[in-house]
Amino acid sequence: MGIFDKFKSNRQAQDKAKDMSDAAERKVNERTGNKYESQVDDAQQKIEGATGMDRDRPEQP
Repeated sequence: MGIFDKFKSNRQAQDKAKDMSDAAERKVNERTGNKYESQVDDAQQKIEGATGMDRDRPEQP
């Protein structure tokens, strides 16, 4: 059992993590004046993909 297996099966934790991820993205973009917006978005997508929170992936039962 991997470290993220419990997280990947916990929908409530994933939703909270997505909210926190979005808040972090907004804060970074605000502080940098959106100068690195595409890099921040790419990093957010990679992190969410690695933790099983892909937004483009259909919902798991």
